[in-house]
Amino acid sequence: MATVIFKFEDKNIAEKVVTDVPEGLSILEVTEEHEIHLNHNCGGVCACSTCHVYVLEGEAYLEEISDKEEDFIDRAVNPKLNSRLGCQCIILKDDAKVTIEIPDQARIIGHEHD
Repeated sequence: MATVIFKFEDKNIAEKVVTDVPEGLSILEVTEEHEIHLNHNCGGVCACSTCHVYVLEGEAYLEEISDKEEDFIDRAVNPKLNSRLGCQCIILKDDAKVTIEIPDQARIIGHEHD
């Protein structure tokens, strides 16, 4: 199983390590399954930019960025070279180790889905 380490721009939130991630899940799905707050207005279908994250390590273990995803990242709050959309970051290998930083969700207009 893959390991995903979540760090947070909001330093009041402690780092969370998830070690039981099967290949084929998106970073957004991992956050939902482990009660990690990440806004996602469109429900994870690459139609907005609210699930914007920064990939700090392990980019090679994620599905490549598409042109559509790049277009939505341009609309995100504070995009960087390592910006991705959580819904599009599909884990490709069971032995992956990925480190993600979640931007401060207070700056993003959005909501979580149950």
